[in-house]
Amino acid sequence: MPVGRASDPQRRNRRGDSPAERRGERARRDGTKTSGRRPGRPTPTRSRPKSSTGGAFKLSSTRRAAGLAMLVCVMALSVSVPLRTYLSQRAELAAQEQQQIELSRQVQELEQRKEELSDPAQLEAEARARLGYVRPGETPYIVEVPTAPTPPPPVTSADDGAPWYEELWNSVMGKGS
Repeated sequence: MPVGRASDPQRRNRRGDSPAERRGERARRDGTKTSGRRPGRPTPTRSRPKSSTGGAFKLSSTRRAAGLAMLVCVMALSVSVPLRTYLSQRAELAAQEQQQIELSRQVQELEQRKEELSDPAQLEAEARARLGYVRPGETPYIVEVPTAPTPPPPVTSADDGAPWYEELWNSVMGKGS
């Protein structure tokens, strides 16, 4: 039976070998010494000239700069939306806190007013002043001070009989001003 890949049961079970391991095994089997290169290929004696483009992916500096600029733009756009949301929520929170302070101040004023109205003398004075209440047997007098009548505002008629489009045309042409 010929010795080869298909006939060797041990070889069939080891499929995870790297190419370098397979070459080394082949060299041991054949009794030849290899340097890891394919036979028939000349070994280069001089090194390759370095490419002017260089870089990780053989890109020119202009393309690398454009790629970097695009990366920065994408990152800025991906950060801008959450940043805008954060800033708007922060402004809304400040407005809510200000409203809470205002409402708590109003609550304090109303509680103070409630305490003032719990006094019967204060309640009676308030009823007399605001509602005009009198005790039985008292005679109320209401004095009204006459005020000077205000003249009605002058009636200005902007309508001189011309339609609105004629007024517009006259104002554009500078007539009638």
